[in-house]
Amino acid sequence: MLRMSRYCFAAAALLCFSVLVAHAQTKNVDREVKVAPGKVVRVAIYADIRPDCTPGQLPSIRLAAPPAHGTVRVKRGTLKATNLKQCLAIEVPAWIAFYRAADNFSGTDSFSLEINLGGGRKRLEHFKVVVSNNAASQGI
Repeated sequence: MLRMSRYCFAAAALLCFSVLVAHAQTKNVDREVKVAPGKVVRVAIYADIRPDCTPGQLPSIRLAAPPAHGTVRVKRGTLKATNLKQCLAIEVPAWIAFYRAADNFSGTDSFSLEINLGGGRKRLEHFKVVVSNNAASQGI
């Protein structure tokens, strides 16, 4: 049986505002981003938008596996959106995850975030980061 989750997340240039979550305890998600060395890139946004367009409870986030060649930071911010399903204009609190590659690193890095959605539901997000001098940053 599937249950609709209102938790939002984004990766690459795609914002997803509703996710079907199975009753399983943990769901795995793989993401890939490109970044230049030493540059900060936004890799994900986490928020909760209820069907009546009001903000819900934010998920908790844990760095499950740190990157070997960079840093991950999560900051609190605000998600502003228009024309999202029945919500014509919304402004809700959000967690925003950022990655910064080491200045002298070129290659592939990775890290994982554990997103606790509440009610015993968790999502493990694995990020593959391609760091290259000639790559334009491709965050969200």
